[in-house]
Amino acid sequence: MHLSNWLIFCGVTLLVAFTPGPAVLLAVSNSISVGPRRAMISSLGNAMGLFMVSAAAMAGLGVVLTTSAHAFMALKLAGAAYLIYLGIKQWRSRGSVFSDLSPSAAMGANRSSSWRLFGHGVTVALTNPKGILFFSALFPQFLTQDAPILEQFAVLTTTFAMGSVLSHAFYVLLARMLKKQLGDPRRSRMFNRVSGGAFVLLGLSLLRLPNKAA
Repeated sequence: MHLSNWLIFCGVTLLVAFTPGPAVLLAVSNSISVGPRRAMISSLGNAMGLFMVSAAAMAGLGVVLTTSAHAFMALKLAGAAYLIYLGIKQWRSRGSVFSDLSPSAAMGANRSSSWRLFGHGVTVALTNPKGILFFSALFPQFLTQDAPILEQFAVLTTTFAMGSVLSHAFYVLLARMLKKQLGDPRRSRMFNRVSGGAFVLLGLSLLRLPNKAA
């Protein structure tokens, strides 16, 4: 593909990736609760989910969603339900998310927790219909006919996934710096409720998406 197209795509990727959304909020929440290093596990899961979403869009799922109101509604409801579930869980959390996990506890739950973090990242990516519509609408504008489609798919998707991970790392480090200043349990509970409410609002915002793309 042309270098100029790729550079423009990089700019669009960074703009979209650094715009806060469900994946960024999940990364920030995990950073506060389990630390910045392990929070990136969910970001890697989200990157894997983006590859799956991109492949689905290339395979034609994006066209299905833009033409089938029922298919779009099903995915929209699934994404909204999952985000609302995460929000309620975060809201009801009574523990101080700003307290560090003890080394023994972290070692005991490391494997299962890591898989849960990774799975949450994948699920957030897969249940967001905006992602599939984004890839469906964006990719054709940067693909060139005189280059192999699979190679362009790999380059563009990898670029977008790396931009997403980069944005998550930025927000995770920012949350880490705020964590040192927010050791008060009352502020911790406030964080739980603010982040939980944000998840719920993002979930409800999915329900407001039109059933068919314009």
